[in-house]
Amino acid sequence: MSEPGKDDHPPTVLLGPRATDDSVAIWRVCVAIHWPVHRIQAWRVPEELRSCQNNIIIYGEPLFAEAVADQLNLVLLEPSIDWLTSVPYKYLSRQIEFMTLGSARLLDSPAFVKPADGKIFDPKVYATGQDLPSEAQVDQDIPVLRSGIMDFRLEVRCFVLDRKLLTMSPYWREGEIARSADDQWPFLPHEETGARDFAETILSDTTVPLPPACTLDVGKTSDGIWAVIESNPCWGAGLYGCDPYQVLQTIRSAIIRRSEITASHRPWISKRRSA
Repeated sequence: MSEPGKDDHPPTVLLGPRATDDSVAIWRVCVAIHWPVHRIQAWRVPEELRSCQNNIIIYGEPLFAEAVADQLNLVLLEPSIDWLTSVPYKYLSRQIEFMTLGSARLLDSPAFVKPADGKIFDPKVYATGQDLPSEAQVDQDIPVLRSGIMDFRLEVRCFVLDRKLLTMSPYWREGEIARSADDQWPFLPHEETGARDFAETILSDTTVPLPPACTLDVGKTSDGIWAVIESNPCWGAGLYGCDPYQVLQTIRSAIIRRSEITASHRPWISKRRSA
């Protein structure tokens, strides 16, 4: 891996039009390490960038990233929407089912239910399936993940590249955002070691399928149990206190030219756009 400022062939970084804390952090590190960085207005890639020979890094919300990738003949890699169902129970500590919203509405026991893709309705614990959004509100054919209820007291984001943990940060603690009054995202004593050990155990287990680059969120319950929360695309993930340079290194391996797709990439290509 290159050190900051030592890259002989830096990529070009494209950011969405809306300036967020995360995109500003990415912008600042690009300036510091002399990587070309552009904010794309109206999601339309300027002609001068369409012929760019540099590798491209895109950072922004999924719809923006997908639109820009499509214009540049790139593909985005990410965990599949049913990825959690492929993770062994010993790393989940709960049963997880992949089904349609309509099927979930037929079930009468309490469960945590979330859309498998996007933010179509609130992910939370529903007392029964009848409490889920109705057919009049949401298409009942959308895929959802239904899982056992976990009381996570600490949640940690990890950016992962080639099954190696590059940077991590707490983002939720005891029911509140884990940001301190001075805008830092500190680990409390023993938290970082526990999170790192658990995450690295998962990353070293090749029975757990992972794309070349992604985020992995892990959490600790009120009973002191560590478990996987979810995995998401790194090119649209919140940074929290993660090192933005290491985030860029992660994203760099999650966006590839369509002409460079290999068999190992295919399971992880975003299904939102055809490949």
